[in-house]
Amino acid sequence: MQIKNKTILITGGSSGVGLELAEQLTAENTVLICGRSQEKLDQAKANLPALHTFQCDLAKEQDRQNLIKWIQEEHPELSVLFNNAAIANSGNFFELEDAMSLAQKEMDINFIAPLHLSKALYPLLQKQSNSAIVNISSGLAYSPLAEYSFYNATKAALHSFTQGLQLQGAHGNTQVVEVLLPVVDTPWHKGETPKGAISAKEAVDAMLKGIRNGQTEIRVGLTKVLYLVSRISPKLASKIING
Repeated sequence: MQIKNKTILITGGSSGVGLELAEQLTAENTVLICGRSQEKLDQAKANLPALHTFQCDLAKEQDRQNLIKWIQEEHPELSVLFNNAAIANSGNFFELEDAMSLAQKEMDINFIAPLHLSKALYPLLQKQSNSAIVNISSGLAYSPLAEYSFYNATKAALHSFTQGLQLQGAHGNTQVVEVLLPVVDTPWHKGETPKGAISAKEAVDAMLKGIRNGQTEIRVGLTKVLYLVSRISPKLASKIING
């Protein structure tokens, strides 16, 4: 699939991997991004004037409805949806006083929002030739990292959901793709990027190459190794991930 002359929505597109995606795709496509921070959206727009931006918090159903309405009314030619937005909270589950509210918000942004947007925007995608839903997941869907108990669960859920859609068979003009990323050096880590992280450019380069080559489960960087190890020895995969 060639991503050219298309209208593309990237959730969480104002920083990190989402912004890198926008930078690489905006030259030959109409790119729409959404994010929680108006300041970050404005900065992205200043650097990439061709961008179309929409402020919303994907954890809130009404904000998602507002985004969907904006797309339906202003950009009905949408042909590619990148479900990229995600958050993560670390810590010991039993020691987090606000564990349930944190878990709910992560679930809403990382899992419920991709489902909601995919379902609501699918009729528009179906009207376009060579359309796609691309779910950005994580290698932690294969083997969890102890400190990210909510994040692991949301990405495992998104991974399973995407596989389920793919197993359902043909989706008309719309291809369903999953991208499983390793650790990526982005502001998401708040200056504490783990060792071995790849750049956002490397992540997006590999992602777009996989899409162009027709892959439906794109394992980027070390997720290829993690996938194989997790299939052979889950305990070893967990040991690698958790040091």
